[in-house]
Amino acid sequence: MGERGDTIKTRQICFHGPHRDPAQARTAMRVLEGVDGILDVRAVDPQTLCVTYDVRKITLQLIEQALAELGFHLDNSVLTQIRRALYYYCEDVQTAQLGCRRGNCTQAVFITQYRQRPHGCRDQRPECWRHYL
Repeated sequence: MGERGDTIKTRQICFHGPHRDPAQARTAMRVLEGVDGILDVRAVDPQTLCVTYDVRKITLQLIEQALAELGFHLDNSVLTQIRRALYYYCEDVQTAQLGCRRGNCTQAVFITQYRQRPHGCRDQRPECWRHYL
């Protein structure tokens, strides 16, 4: 397989309850859609997410870090922790060998999430009127 095929990864991210959202995978899927480097994301079941991404742009560690910061409860069973550590290590080595620069995926996820939420922080006035109040 060529270099491109080796950099495309497909991983499962498992969630664990109790959580206020019983379908964490579906919610996480909506959060991750459109993030640079994520090629495909789908909910396998309410607690399992399947993510396909390009390791040159984003890693599993960054994805899981962003989800944890957004309040999702990731599965932390012993087997999952071992698997996670192995994936993190392999992807770190691979990105170092490729000379990839780390992007800030977490910030992109937060910006996307912020834009989608209804909140009172949007100023509906035209730009020219914002300076007067």
